[in-house]
Amino acid sequence: QVQLVESGGGLVQAGGSLRVSCAASGTPFNINVIGWYRQAPGKQRELVARISSGGTINYSDSVKGRFTISRDNAKNTVYLQMNSLKPEETAVYYCNYWTRWGDPPRDIDYWGQGTQVTVSS
Repeated sequence: QVQLVESGGGLVQAGGSLRVSCAASGTPFNINVIGWYRQAPGKQRELVARISSGGTINYSDSVKGRFTISRDNAKNTVYLQMNSLKPEETAVYYCNYWTRWGDPPRDIDYWGQGTQVTVSS
């Protein structure tokens, strides 16, 4: 089992910066991917960025060059630094922990409760 706790959300003006954190606890799996997703009212949840245990990083096209994801394995924490924020990026930001486990292998997903990010114009 893995528990995820997000923190760092809040209110920021357009063009500002915010950093959100996701702390994982429990029994982590050696091979995993931790990602940040967001869901705005009335919209589907979408991937923002993710980082694997091996260090591979993916960003959605809309945040490339502005957002940076990183992880501190010693602290089991993943960070998302968000710069040049836009009002349309107002959403609940969720942390996701993915791994593959079992025989036969199956996908296992854990989700945090989410943290609200509001970007004012």
